[in-house]
Amino acid sequence: MTRTANGKLLAVLDAFSRDRPALTLSQIARAVGVPVSTAHRLVAELTAWGGLERGADGRYRIGLRVWELGALAPRGLGLREAALPFLQDLYEVTHENVQLAVRDEDEVVFVERLAAPDSVTVLTQVGGRFPMPPTGVGLVLLAHAPVEVQERVLAAPMARYTPYTITDPHHLRRVLADVRRTGVVISDRQVTTDAVSVAAPVVLGAEVVAAVSVVARGSSAASVRWLTPAVRAAALAISRTLGTSAGDPA
Repeated sequence: MTRTANGKLLAVLDAFSRDRPALTLSQIARAVGVPVSTAHRLVAELTAWGGLERGADGRYRIGLRVWELGALAPRGLGLREAALPFLQDLYEVTHENVQLAVRDEDEVVFVERLAAPDSVTVLTQVGGRFPMPPTGVGLVLLAHAPVEVQERVLAAPMARYTPYTITDPHHLRRVLADVRRTGVVISDRQVTTDAVSVAAPVVLGAEVVAAVSVVARGSSAASVRWLTPAVRAAALAISRTLGTSAGDPA
């Protein structure tokens, strides 16, 4: 499909990722599939607007203008600001990894993470993406996603990170049903063999807009079950704050 001029500009921005935060002009041209001369024009336009910045090494990076626009996203910085006091309280109670995430299509995007130096290592990072099925926040978000999203995820191959990762769609369906019934989920060593997470939904109106979790070192679901009341309370408090800020009754 032939890209429009605006489509090419967006493709330039899309060439950057957490793994590739800085690119040369030639790398951008290859990623977008255009001649270097065209890439030069696109990059110049984005740089003048503030969407890209050119470093002393000659490579380009995402500019502050993109960050400023991203801060306007209601599921991004606005959600983070509303949730952060309660995430900090949850961290003080647990001193474990505390995470806030949203769903974007078929993946989880992590909006915030708080962690102690000695807490269990996790593979997630702020702004990073991850498949939904193995993570606690992902299971919450998938359980409340539209049916077409659930069916698409269930039909796709699922990566196995540990011997405990759920990859059977029938088993996953039962887990998702339990999440909807109980309002909480424990993901037992599905991403790493030493980490177990407890997650609960953040609700605005009748919609689950995010999920909050604590990821702790553990060898079974029972080892972290004590975290459930704290995670539920934090998710409920964030939900109430979002509802109040959106104009719903307190």
